[in-house]
Amino acid sequence: MQTNLLVDFLNTPQGQEADKILRSCVHCGFCTATCPTYQLLGDELDGPRGRIYQIKLALEGEEVSSHTQTHLDRCLTCLNCETTCPSGVQYHRLLDIGREYIDNKVKRSYGQRLSRWVLRQTLPYSRRIAPFVKLGQWFKPLLPEPLAKKIPSRQQAIYVNPGKHPRKMLMLAGCAQKVMTPRTNQATSVVLGQLGIELIEAPLAGCCGALSHHLCAAEEAKVFMRRNIDAWWPYIEEGAEAIIMTASGCGAMVKDYAVHLLHDRDYAEKARHISSMTRDLCEVITADDIRKLPSGKGQSVVFHPPCTLQHAQKLSGRIESLLTAAGYKLLPVKDSHLCCGSAGSYSILQSRLANQLKQRKLEALETHQPELIVTANIGCQLHLQSGTHIPVKHWIEILVGE
Repeated sequence: MQTNLLVDFLNTPQGQEADKILRSCVHCGFCTATCPTYQLLGDELDGPRGRIYQIKLALEGEEVSSHTQTHLDRCLTCLNCETTCPSGVQYHRLLDIGREYIDNKVKRSYGQRLSRWVLRQTLPYSRRIAPFVKLGQWFKPLLPEPLAKKIPSRQQAIYVNPGKHPRKMLMLAGCAQKVMTPRTNQATSVVLGQLGIELIEAPLAGCCGALSHHLCAAEEAKVFMRRNIDAWWPYIEEGAEAIIMTASGCGAMVKDYAVHLLHDRDYAEKARHISSMTRDLCEVITADDIRKLPSGKGQSVVFHPPCTLQHAQKLSGRIESLLTAAGYKLLPVKDSHLCCGSAGSYSILQSRLANQLKQRKLEALETHQPELIVTANIGCQLHLQSGTHIPVKHWIEILVGE
């Protein structure tokens, strides 16, 4: 693709990156076939190829409007298009650049600015959201059904015996996950403890920064990143061998710290090291490890692979193999590559599209009447659970043997 970006912008690191990405796109349209929003809306501007062209025009100085912003907002950042693309176009990086550039040109409505600010000031902070979650759980039976479905039920705690083990790894407890689905981290501690791995939670680590980043608050996101690096670094110097991510969305973000802090003179090298030692939970547990744990005894389950696991981290098939090795009957799922509609804050800010995608995904997951639906990301877990009576759990939970 030929480009003619504005000179002032082209002379910036973002401009040079955007120009390189744009020139790698051949506009073949293969990406359109696997884009969830294009499948729903049938509008070229709501597919990757159309969004790339809109970003190109904006960076070349063409006038942009709230309509341009809307088409970019509708993108789930599922990265399905990147898996499909034969040219290796780094679409998600171009989208990040385009969204931030256009947000600086087009002022959002007061309602949009307020809702995005509230999300950024609440969801990344477990202490801030905990009272609201508990209040919602207490009054859940009295709430209207659509609202009640969005509130996670209280989970029975899993007893964790914090023993000492020879291998030590850091674990990001997460922000919303820590409050809404605490069994995920508890189960992880139990299972890895049985495998001789001691998990360390750095007290000063918090949100990975993904929410702020995807809401065009790039500098705010970098504050979260630097804070986590500072929190983890002493433990890394003491010999922690990896940083475990139990939410695939957080894993995808932390593995990209090296990219986001590339031009940070003080943190670039540390960020590269952090990204290199970050592991999704399924990268730490092997099939041999699984056989040491309680058997699934043929229980039928379906696995929903989050986009951040299969498209961002390229870990397709890992968890499915582990569940099979654990003795579970893994049922097939049609179009498992497609997004469920959660996508972080997307299910809140783009609820109509998110709910359509959720229903389509649940129809596929429920086809063979599974006993359980399991996934690897809290956002997907809560989003799917709000639309089905079949229990939806993080896959590590079912390996505890309770």
